[in-house]
Amino acid sequence: MVSVRSTVLPARVVDWFARPSSVWWGFAVIHLYFLGWMASFFLNGDTFSDTEQYRQWAMDGYNPDSLDGKISPWVYPVLAQIPIFLANIAGPSLYLLCWFLIITALNAVGLTFLTRGPRKVKGIAPAWWWLFFTVFMGYLSFARVEGITAPIVLIALLYAAERPVVAGILLSVATWLKVWPAAVLVPIVIASRKRIQVLASGVAVTAVVGLGTYLSGGLPHIMDFLTNQGERGMQLEATFSTPWVWLSVFNIAGSKMADNTAINSTEVYGPGADVAAFLMQPLLILAAVVAAVLLVRALNRGAEREELFLEGALMMTTAFIVFNKVGSPQFIVWLAPVIIAGLTHDWDRWKVPAALLMGIAVTTFVIYPLFYTPLIHAHPVMAAILTTRNVLLVVLLWWSVKRTAELGRKSQAVPQAA
Repeated sequence: MVSVRSTVLPARVVDWFARPSSVWWGFAVIHLYFLGWMASFFLNGDTFSDTEQYRQWAMDGYNPDSLDGKISPWVYPVLAQIPIFLANIAGPSLYLLCWFLIITALNAVGLTFLTRGPRKVKGIAPAWWWLFFTVFMGYLSFARVEGITAPIVLIALLYAAERPVVAGILLSVATWLKVWPAAVLVPIVIASRKRIQVLASGVAVTAVVGLGTYLSGGLPHIMDFLTNQGERGMQLEATFSTPWVWLSVFNIAGSKMADNTAINSTEVYGPGADVAAFLMQPLLILAAVVAAVLLVRALNRGAEREELFLEGALMMTTAFIVFNKVGSPQFIVWLAPVIIAGLTHDWDRWKVPAALLMGIAVTTFVIYPLFYTPLIHAHPVMAAILTTRNVLLVVLLWWSVKRTAELGRKSQAVPQAA
């Protein structure tokens, strides 16, 4: 009798998790948990993490003439004003609640596209992966602009193979919210047969954004997101900051971690840190160029286009993180839409990067919000956890580069063998 129950119960559990309705139950539970957690802030009129900065921007306006030390300069593309100002619709005291509801609505739309039509069955497992990822990264995705852009990028990737122009429009809009979706747009432009139309859609979106900014009187500030970052150094969590983290742990040569109050970030200081910060921008550009060359090479060798732009998006986005001198923990959210779309396309091929990213999410969760204070005070255990996270990011980049290169080699070997 016991053996019968032990075999029937797991089958029933598996069957329940395979239903589309179960995903929505999971969605409700996880989002209600974060709503309850955020309630401890917004019921007292407070905000959490970067939403305090967003609320101040919403109250003071876009790039006010006088910052008087209260808020940092505007650091996002111009369309980020829409969600940031919209969240203030019910007043400053409920800002965090409105921000959370906006992201929840976008997540619901993304989940709908993931689990309907041709993806009604194969989208279920990736949807569960997304929900488990949200358990660890929700503290960041519900408090940063990344939470707005991630579901938009996911929908674009789900559309990219069949409707690349629609994907181009969505990704162009997302890029004017936060720059990182450009890392997804470039591989689609390279891999798509309709690259001219995709490029034209991006130009059209940019023209509309420019016209709207001009009519609202904000055109002189449209590129401020590129200039208002200041002469920032190597942020603590950045991959290339790892050596200076350990120099700070062992207090070698005056190395330390300290706040850059002008842009509200914690940076590393020590021998060569300034040089590294200066070199990161050209290194990032070089990495993007190399990634584009690999994509063009694989395409010329007959690589399958959908797999090419998906793996290219993973490679380009991971490179944007690894070779970035900022390295904020919310950057990990950038990778989720690409992994979800990849799992939907080919679960077996994408289960390795999915496992790597889940490990990255867990270690990032330990870093922030759990033990960020010990990290900035150079605790060796937290330095080891940060190092582990950064090593996993490098491994993920290596995987994406290797698989993208293999797409070109394998597709060329098939006709030769024939």
